[in-house]
Amino acid sequence: MTATTRTLSATALVLALGSALSMAAVSTAQAASADMEKCFGVSLKGKNDCAAGAGTTCAGTSKTDFQADAWKLVPKGTCATSESKTSPTGFGQMEAFKAKA
Repeated sequence: MTATTRTLSATALVLALGSALSMAAVSTAQAASADMEKCFGVSLKGKNDCAAGAGTTCAGTSKTDFQADAWKLVPKGTCATSESKTSPTGFGQMEAFKAKA
């Protein structure tokens, strides 16, 4: 084997290993998201997962604790029992809501 052949073989091996690890990470993320649900009004300031309404961009941009239009991923079935100090019911909601005064 020449030095060029060894370099190409090593590069191919590294790329194949990287692809395999990436696919495993995607599968794990998809499995985790299948067991999770979006829950609005339960995240603390700057701790939302995404969608924090006007004036924000995405993850970590909520302006207040329990922001009504910011969601956090929670285990499926737990949103309705998660505390929300701004929700009319006092618990997280499956959709954005208007915060109580």
